[in-house]
Amino acid sequence: MNIKKHIPNSITLLNLFSGCIAVIFAVQGQLELAAVFVILGIGFDFFDGFAARILNVKSDLGLQLDSLADMVTSGVVPGIVMYQLLSQVFGKPFYVVPGSWNSEQVLGSFDASYISLFGLLITLASAYRLAKFNIDTRQTDSFIGLPTPANTLLIICLPLILKFQPEAWIIEIILNKWFLIGLTLLSCYLLNAEIPLFALKFKTWGFAENKIRYIFLLAAIVLIVLIKFMAIPCIILLYVLMSVFLYKKG
Repeated sequence: MNIKKHIPNSITLLNLFSGCIAVIFAVQGQLELAAVFVILGIGFDFFDGFAARILNVKSDLGLQLDSLADMVTSGVVPGIVMYQLLSQVFGKPFYVVPGSWNSEQVLGSFDASYISLFGLLITLASAYRLAKFNIDTRQTDSFIGLPTPANTLLIICLPLILKFQPEAWIIEIILNKWFLIGLTLLSCYLLNAEIPLFALKFKTWGFAENKIRYIFLLAAIVLIVLIKFMAIPCIILLYVLMSVFLYKKG
């Protein structure tokens, strides 16, 4: 049996495993821990493709498995996170209360306003984007529309900012119902917009052919050092703007 061909798929399954754990934490309302496992899953998502290219074992099975794993880590989780954030504004969040099966303790609560379900539009838009990606021959070396991992980072950074950079003005913005609804709609649009975006895949390490990638990565590192978690939405915005104004496919 050729073990080498199973390595990328094993890494993909680690992405899915991380996403499943993130779902559990997100449903429990532990959004910071959910974010940690999403970031871990996105890391596995990057390295499975890298491993497939290095080992030269790309396959149709790997492509489908990758999308299925992304659907959980970068589709279901951000939808639940946005649902929980909207629930903090419109009503009590849904959560699971640990307890024994034999007790009469309530195991869950669903008191949130139904408008909080609006956040799950991100999950639906992610599913549509992933399905479209698998049959779109234009997205072999670049993307059309925001990749689901990038969109997920945009969503999961919100609870991290609230937890670790709780400035009053930031909290007021993030927990504003119109901001959350607007971000949900923007997220759904960007996922499926006909906007060409460069990929962070390096075929060579030369500066000339990868100039936009090197500049973007350097700017991202500087932003993270300077403003920490608040850098994430800035990095996503920079990614879109550099793609629109500087990236020329081919």
